[in-house]
Amino acid sequence: MRLLPAGDRALLMELGSLTEVLALFRQVALHPLDGVSEVVPAARTVLVRFDPSVVPASRVQAWLQSLGQQAEMSVRSSAQRPVATMPCVEIPVHYIGEDLDEVAQMLQVSRRELIERHVGTAYQAAFAGFAPGFVYLSGGDPLLQGVTRRAVPRTRVPASSVAIAGGFSAVYPSESPGGWRLLGVTPLKMWDLVRQPPALVQPGSCVRFRDLAARHAHVSLPVTPGAAVRDGVASVDPQPAPTPGMTSRESVNPAAWFEVLSPGAQTLVQDLGRPGMAALGVSASGALDRAASAKANRLVGNSASAAVLECAWGGLSLVCHGSAVVAVTGAPVSVVVATASGMRLPAAAGNQLQMRDGQVLRLGRPRAGMRCYVAVLGGWDVPPVLGSRATDVLASIGPAPLVRGDRLPVGELGGTALLHPARRPELSSGSLAPGEQAAGVRPEWAAPSPGSALVLRVLLGPRNAWFDSASVRRLEEQLWIVTPQSNRVGLRLSGEQPLVRAHVGELPSEGMVAGALQVPPSGQPVLFLADHPLTGGYPVVAVVLDEDLDLLAQASPGMQLRFKIV
Repeated sequence: MRLLPAGDRALLMELGSLTEVLALFRQVALHPLDGVSEVVPAARTVLVRFDPSVVPASRVQAWLQSLGQQAEMSVRSSAQRPVATMPCVEIPVHYIGEDLDEVAQMLQVSRRELIERHVGTAYQAAFAGFAPGFVYLSGGDPLLQGVTRRAVPRTRVPASSVAIAGGFSAVYPSESPGGWRLLGVTPLKMWDLVRQPPALVQPGSCVRFRDLAARHAHVSLPVTPGAAVRDGVASVDPQPAPTPGMTSRESVNPAAWFEVLSPGAQTLVQDLGRPGMAALGVSASGALDRAASAKANRLVGNSASAAVLECAWGGLSLVCHGSAVVAVTGAPVSVVVATASGMRLPAAAGNQLQMRDGQVLRLGRPRAGMRCYVAVLGGWDVPPVLGSRATDVLASIGPAPLVRGDRLPVGELGGTALLHPARRPELSSGSLAPGEQAAGVRPEWAAPSPGSALVLRVLLGPRNAWFDSASVRRLEEQLWIVTPQSNRVGLRLSGEQPLVRAHVGELPSEGMVAGALQVPPSGQPVLFLADHPLTGGYPVVAVVLDEDLDLLAQASPGMQLRFKIV
């Protein structure tokens, strides 16, 4: 066992095998520790996220070491027990993947033999990760164990793609970035919120792939919404069903609601996210700039957990129906409140704005940075998904991005606030409710001066030893540019000189955290943000400190970043 730092709020424990990992995961479930918010098992590691204000890192370390010893004893004592048989899930595949021929050449086999080896043995669903419904399947033909990831991950992998890499097989449940080798596509939906449970494959299940092009192939498909069978072949729309939670053209509370006149480049509903759902393969997500989100809610008198609108690049325009109180924070932006006749009223970001029926709220383009936050007294009352109103763009969970014509209801308090101002004395205090301090203590973002870079503090590890000493120095010494291929999943960075590995080989998939600087073989890092995958297979050289994560919400393409190792 070995413990490695994964930023200032997580530890990564290495173990000898997947069997030991699963044994430790069971011990953690039996002996929880206050302050530990998430546990992410992977191929050879267990990632533990914790709140240092509740439990110190030294206590988490001692707890993990003790449970690790118990897990080792458990593995030894169970070595002679028979393995319980689990239900087997059949996954039909059209073997038409982009990497099929390349993988066959890599393994020096024919395309036909590659397919036969992939379908020839059963797999075990080991653990969930990367995205909801993405389950790592261990086992399979030994020849396929040596297939490595792509040197440069794709920015877009289609939903339902069947892929292999790093000794595992898996199916991408939704469209996402990814570096695995694509063999084919399945007509099944791996993740569907209208199904219980949403994941088609559960950890511990047996899985077999079936070739739909094979002669006399007979595959028994589970009944799923939208499925159709033609000539014995199932056809299912591989895109995930629309997630409940958006309020487009639905009935709303007539007391107070807003209609979207223009959503701008991208406006999403966000809150503090859904932590603690790693077992489902769901990351925390939530507002990128937690301090700006909390401040907007504070200005109108909400709890810090109330839903806000996260608007990228401005351009948002909303018309108020009824009476409401709103506030705008985040990147510096011009704010206009206009009457139905077009007359402009005094308005500015960072202030409480009272809006009446027919008035329009408009946001200009940010003068610096890129994300603004709009809160309304009572909160944006969209239905929660898995306990949160946050939109996770990688997992396609939560309300869809706003479009023109959407109707956003306001929580009950917002519809009556102006009629009963005495009910909300907290509006002038700006204080946080008990337990909310952690959401509002981060420093507010300030644009770097012209010609300078945004400085971010990082803690080396957990895989800095995978890079030569010159590259570790280069991480801190050279400037990194945010590229246009960046989003809420992560910032793709470009440096004049790439980071060079000292360790040659494939890293087994392991847990990831927000702020992780993951480095693919190209040597150009990806800096993970709130919607990052739960697991990944490229080494992480360093992790941005939690206090500095909010700053990344405003890191627009072309901005220069500099890392300071602490």
